[in-house]
Amino acid sequence: MLNITATYTDQYQLAMAQVYFQNGQRETTAVFDYFFRKLPFRNGYAIFAGLENLLEILEDLRFSDSDIDFLKKQEFSEEFIEYLRNFKFRGTIYSAKEGDLVFPTRPVLQVEATMIEAQIIETMLLNILNFQTLIATKASRMRLVAGDRTLLDFGLRRSQGAGGYYASRAAIIGGFNGTSNVIAGKDFEIPVSGTMAHSFIQSYDDELTAFRAFAKGRPHDCVLLVDTYDTLKSGLPHAIKVGKEMEQKGEKLAGIRLDSGDLAYLAKESRKMLDNAGLEYVKIAASNQLDEFVIKSLLEQQAPIDVFGVGTNLVTGSPDGALDGVYKLAESNGKPRLKISENLSKVTIPHKKQVYRLSDSEGHLVGADAMTMRSETRIDRMHDPMESLKSLAVEGCKMEALLHPVMIDGKRTEKPRSLEEISQYAKERLGTLPAEYKRFFNPHIYKVGISSKLKEERENLLNKYKI
Repeated sequence: MLNITATYTDQYQLAMAQVYFQNGQRETTAVFDYFFRKLPFRNGYAIFAGLENLLEILEDLRFSDSDIDFLKKQEFSEEFIEYLRNFKFRGTIYSAKEGDLVFPTRPVLQVEATMIEAQIIETMLLNILNFQTLIATKASRMRLVAGDRTLLDFGLRRSQGAGGYYASRAAIIGGFNGTSNVIAGKDFEIPVSGTMAHSFIQSYDDELTAFRAFAKGRPHDCVLLVDTYDTLKSGLPHAIKVGKEMEQKGEKLAGIRLDSGDLAYLAKESRKMLDNAGLEYVKIAASNQLDEFVIKSLLEQQAPIDVFGVGTNLVTGSPDGALDGVYKLAESNGKPRLKISENLSKVTIPHKKQVYRLSDSEGHLVGADAMTMRSETRIDRMHDPMESLKSLAVEGCKMEALLHPVMIDGKRTEKPRSLEEISQYAKERLGTLPAEYKRFFNPHIYKVGISSKLKEERENLLNKYKI
């Protein structure tokens, strides 16, 4: 785990916190919603990721001695800095389960804390959850097209700095099998995998000698990169020769990797050559600027590729690059709050809330999540939060509560879930989503609505603050 302290925040969070402190508002309570407004990649769903990392950090979040020394130079008052010296997050968090499907406008997570605590953790919360949810969703799209083929994260070298560390974790939640990222493999117990670089082959006087050296050093996990010079005339013949030599020693060549050229054509030709040599068991891996669309195209061309190594487009969340998750005040000192905007999509929804997933009498999802007041346990109708005349009757639907207390008084309520457990949960939840929401192009729009009571409360506040 990266060492994150309480200065992992924006300056204005501390500036606001000092004003609250100086005005005697240390114990002013607040409720903030974390949600996003638009699905990434024009997708039909998102996969929530990053929660366990966030909770682990929050349990022990402090301003270190070096943080305090730094803040003394930033024109904060001595009294406020002394307050920060003893800072600890003691709030309560209600959240969706990590790995669950999440959709725009509805709370994914709700923070209840003092205003100072809630503000200080905002930036870190958004940084962790926005990024990992984006990458998990991107990975999921690749898993949907790759079927049961192996997906490996090769993206650390192309990631935005340390983002590659958490990208490897999020990729597993989205359905990847492993990573080349050694530190992420160690910290998150992710299977680590890799092959070789072109430079390794170039460092030898000839390709065959390089292959033999690598096979000797990695006899149980030998994957040979065959496109350094000429894939079909040099790389493949040399890989086959080494593969046969390994057989004579009771070993097996694990695979070959294609990293350039016409991957579909080269994979087909490679498969023929390997099979003709009696090396049917040798897998074919492919890399080089892959994403879900390239993988989909390769498989539609019936390219016999067993392993896809995905780098840049995975860990950067290309082409979106960011999830537009936000953190908005819903209640302060027990009073509901909202932000008004000329753009109705940016008018927030007040109050402590619950979110329910709706299904029919047979347990099939109806494609709708309903936001309610937390006190509500049953509703008959939900309303579009953007278009007041649109509503949907939900009487008789089964209602699954989605927000659960995951932290109370700064302590987690349950033991941490393993990455494997979260990944399996994500797979199960995605399996319940009808196919029309998982289409690559023009997916069906999943409905998110608000209860009649929440709609009434929101309209009352709009009228109260309307100028």
